[in-house]
Amino acid sequence: MYDMKALYQAKSVADAVALRLAHPEAQIIAGGSDVLVQMREGKRAGAELISIQTLDEIRGVSVDDDGTLRIGSLTSFSHITRNPLIQKYINVLGEAVDQVGGPQIRNIGTIGGNTCNGVTSADSASTLHAWDAVVELTGPEGVRRQPIRDFYIRAGKVDIREGEIQTAILIPKESYKNCFGHYIKYAMRSAMDIATLGTSVNVRLSADRKTVERARAAFGVAGPVPLRAAHAEALAAGRPVSMELADAFAQAVKEDINPRDSWRAAKDFRLHIAVESARRAFIESVKLAGGEL
Repeated sequence: MYDMKALYQAKSVADAVALRLAHPEAQIIAGGSDVLVQMREGKRAGAELISIQTLDEIRGVSVDDDGTLRIGSLTSFSHITRNPLIQKYINVLGEAVDQVGGPQIRNIGTIGGNTCNGVTSADSASTLHAWDAVVELTGPEGVRRQPIRDFYIRAGKVDIREGEIQTAILIPKESYKNCFGHYIKYAMRSAMDIATLGTSVNVRLSADRKTVERARAAFGVAGPVPLRAAHAEALAAGRPVSMELADAFAQAVKEDINPRDSWRAAKDFRLHIAVESARRAFIESVKLAGGEL
């Protein structure tokens, strides 16, 4: 069923790095929800695999001394959704990954695998962009940290260098403190389908809940890689909360996104979805933050 040349089991992060250097053509496998399917379809015949599945040192959610939220790359979607720290600080990420596939996929699929695939439709990708996530990579030169916006190079390609493995996703305290967000996935069907468009918005309001201190908006499947809507974010900053602002914010996202025509949806339809979902996600984020529209 699975045509593979060799399977190497990493005993630690350092061992995984050494195995990557010794076998540069080998594929890292964690949950296997993508790699094993591709192998079964014959797309990776004769592949070498390096399994990191047993590396508990990069599994779980914690808070670093500086307040950074650390999500180990081997943390499964289901564990992210149920984790108390995620629920407290960035509940929208749990809601987003809870829309990945079915329960079986969410039990084995990992946040690291979801981001390392480099696909713009990944349900975690737009939310991680909207919350200024930082990708932690460990390699022969030590630990390297890179903003997630720079981690995605092009469709299906991410910046993982020779010998490196992704070890964590980091959310800086400044990115989640007093912030509230909402994710909307539009798909052809509600279950077991990839996103036709993914929209993630979050806001931080003033102490009196009447002004937007800052807003973030990011999209999946609105370009070859997940992207931020910088014009909409700049427009909302410092403005009074209102339905008029929600409408203007939503229209402004068209300045930054560039969806394509595909068999799933036409470009014009994706643009329409992006505007409407941005408006709805902005309104819901404001409400979650205690604001009134």
